[in-house]
Amino acid sequence: MSDLRIEQPSEDAGLRDWQHVHNVIIPAHTLSLAEVRERAQRNHLEVAYLGDTLVGCSTVRPPAGDSLTATVIARTLPAHRGQGFGTELYRRGVDRALQLGAQTIETVVLSSNEDGLRFAEKQGFVEIERYLLPGDTIPWVDLRLSSLRPTP
Repeated sequence: MSDLRIEQPSEDAGLRDWQHVHNVIIPAHTLSLAEVRERAQRNHLEVAYLGDTLVGCSTVRPPAGDSLTATVIARTLPAHRGQGFGTELYRRGVDRALQLGAQTIETVVLSSNEDGLRFAEKQGFVEIERYLLPGDTIPWVDLRLSSLRPTP
């Protein structure tokens, strides 16, 4: 995967790329650039490119307060799935979460994202909760990593 470049977006161009991937994968909850900028202040965001082609993004929500749980979310655009890019984003996210003191790793996937649910389960996540946010019609699925040992 020598051509895969993953970077933390520091300027609006990178944040717009992160926003694009997020909004394609989660069309029910599109984010404005201002909302992405705010998320970048409290979360660790990364964007992945294959050469100059945008392929995905990730989010690490660090443990907060007394919690030792971090949330790691890897998103890959549909045309680039099944090539290991999501796995690389996910593994980097877990590494970052552990550096931030996490002892438990969770993720969240929109239930309509069947590829995302399959990916999470393949990585060792197990479902812990389904819920609707106010005004939503599609449930969210919270999943917890069953072991911090990496999946081959």
